[in-house]
Amino acid sequence: MLHFSCESLESDGVASTRLLAVEPNNLIISGWTGRDAAAIEHHIEELAALGVPRPSAVPLYYRAGKALLSQSPVVDVLGPESSGEAEPALFFADGEWWLTVGSDHTDRQVESYSVAVSKQMCPKPIATSAWRWRDLASRQDDIVLESRIYEGGEWVTYQRGTLASIRPLESLRDGYFDSTGAAARDGHVQFCGTLGAIPNAQGQGIRPVELMEISLRDPVLKRSIVHRYSACVLPVVA
Repeated sequence: MLHFSCESLESDGVASTRLLAVEPNNLIISGWTGRDAAAIEHHIEELAALGVPRPSAVPLYYRAGKALLSQSPVVDVLGPESSGEAEPALFFADGEWWLTVGSDHTDRQVESYSVAVSKQMCPKPIATSAWRWRDLASRQDDIVLESRIYEGGEWVTYQRGTLASIRPLESLRDGYFDSTGAAARDGHVQFCGTLGAIPNAQGQGIRPVELMEISLRDPVLKRSIVHRYSACVLPVVA
């Protein structure tokens, strides 16, 4: 069971908060969601050179085990080759869509031979706060998505940009339902894509991460959703 502190705006503009308990029934991870088609193709070719297969469609919707969702501050991962990436996440609860932030924590070694399998290898952290989607859908492009990682003894920015870099979230949401013929019901959770990693001084972009902070920031209402978690690396034994 997931628990969220959900904020909505009343007709007079005053914010109200309620607690929602959500039992996940479906987890979808949207891939290849950037708005710039040329940039997507370039990234596909980069990954193909590393042995990552081309996606069969763009965007692509990966089914993932709903039990992977975690609001714990610590998640267990197998081996040292995993890292997270901040993503806006939509979920349906109490008859409404809500926006929060999650991390598509992924095993990068497994990703080199199967993206779909890599999606199943790690927990998917998700924050404990959310905003009502219809309150901000018309200005979603202004929402800032960011992640920071603890690296070299300090917090450094790992990803940063606005949702303007990602396809409109409702198009990603509706694209999944249109492709499957399914209908939204309480407990549907959908991660909606991410931003590129900012290289470190050694030129490394995507790299192993053991302590990460993911966030969404609303510059208009000056509010934020922040979730921090650490990855406990379990040994690989044979």
